[in-house]
Amino acid sequence: MFSRTENFKQYTKYYPIVSTLIAVNLIIYVITILPEIGDQVLNYGIQVNFLVQTGEWWRVFSAMFLHADFLHVFFNMFSLYLFGPELEKIAGKARFITIYLLSGIVGDMATYLLYDSSYASLGASGAVFGIFGAFGALVYYTRRTMPMLRKLILPIIVISVIMTFLQPNVNVYAHLGGLVTGFLLGLIYLHPRRILSWRKQKMAGK
Repeated sequence: MFSRTENFKQYTKYYPIVSTLIAVNLIIYVITILPEIGDQVLNYGIQVNFLVQTGEWWRVFSAMFLHADFLHVFFNMFSLYLFGPELEKIAGKARFITIYLLSGIVGDMATYLLYDSSYASLGASGAVFGIFGAFGALVYYTRRTMPMLRKLILPIIVISVIMTFLQPNVNVYAHLGGLVTGFLLGLIYLHPRRILSWRKQKMAGK
């Protein structure tokens, strides 16, 4: 399920939303390491709570596309590369991008509400955790019909949450906010009747 065997051309064709998100994040990361302009992008995009408080609300969105260093962007994009395609295929393009973006935004809003005014953060982790949360909803719906899915996905979610609390300098509220948001949206979007209805509509469209 999470084993990627597609070549580059196949991957970008089958999973255009995931591919676009990865490309955007990587391009922005390259821009942020350029002299002068990189500092400006970070200064205007990173989420700093007291700046959000003064009215710079775009930061709860822009911070999702900024990363502190190469390892930061690598691990987030590798997670998106690995886990995103299956959810894009199951939920559809519009619902996938909704899960991703809303999970990231809610995670950043939780950061704003629950950390002090001096707290600063950046990264796509909240959005990635939203993908995990949506898979958690899928596990809930298929717990009787696909028990192997539970054995595959639940350890990933549990380990990710545990590592959130064990690793230093991790935005705990962004992770948990994204996870919960993804789960709730998954309950709405991935209900078996909805999935069946969408597939019937696609078949009828053909």
